Amino acid sequence: MSVEALNGNVLVLNRFWQTTDICSVRRAICLLYLKHAQVVMKDGGAFYTFGFEDWQDFSRNTSDDNDIIRTISYNLKIPRIILLLIYDKLPPWEVKFTRKNIYKRDKNICQYCGEEFPPEDLNLDHVVPSSRGGKDSWENVVCSCLVCNLRKGNRTLSESGINLIRLPKKPRWTAFVKDNFAGVREESWKDFLDIAYWNVELEQDKE
Repeated sequence: MSVEALNGNVLVLNRFWQTTDICSVRRAICLLYLKHAQVVMKDGGAFYTFGFEDWQDFSRNTSDDNDIIRTISYNLKIPRIILLLIYDKLPPWEVKFTRKNIYKRDKNICQYCGEEFPPEDLNLDHVVPSSRGGKDSWENVVCSCLVCNLRKGNRTLSESGINLIRLPKKPRWTAFVKDNFAGVREESWKDFLDIAYWNVELEQDKE
């Protein structure tokens, strides 16, 4: 078993079966061994939980070598989801109001002309200019290309004759995954990720 496998991703649920975090395989096994967590597995439409000893027994029937951690004392199937036995909170995650996150919300698409650009060819624009009382907020700051930014200048939409392709708003994201954990998603997580919606509070960028 490679170090890379031990650094793989495991979905973490609180004791109410709500998505709270992603941890490493190594961390998940430690929590399992200390009886702080159980492995969650779906079979035939039902979910089953396993303590450390039960998971050891189950692992003996696994034939996929790529899915097994081998030690001197035992073999253990890599867990993909664990359930914390005590923790009942959701993490206090906040997505900051930053240039990077605005680009992510708008998918690197200029909100005036609708064209997609690489980040280095984009800028931020206040729909209502700061000089007119426009605020630094999700509802008033959009991603724009340099051409549209210059064209609009320090004017309102009506003054410039430019329209937004969509109204900007505070994003509604799934817990960690759709954006923040893109690329680390496991198929076995789907049941828990699809119901893990919440509104995240966003801080203004002070930079």
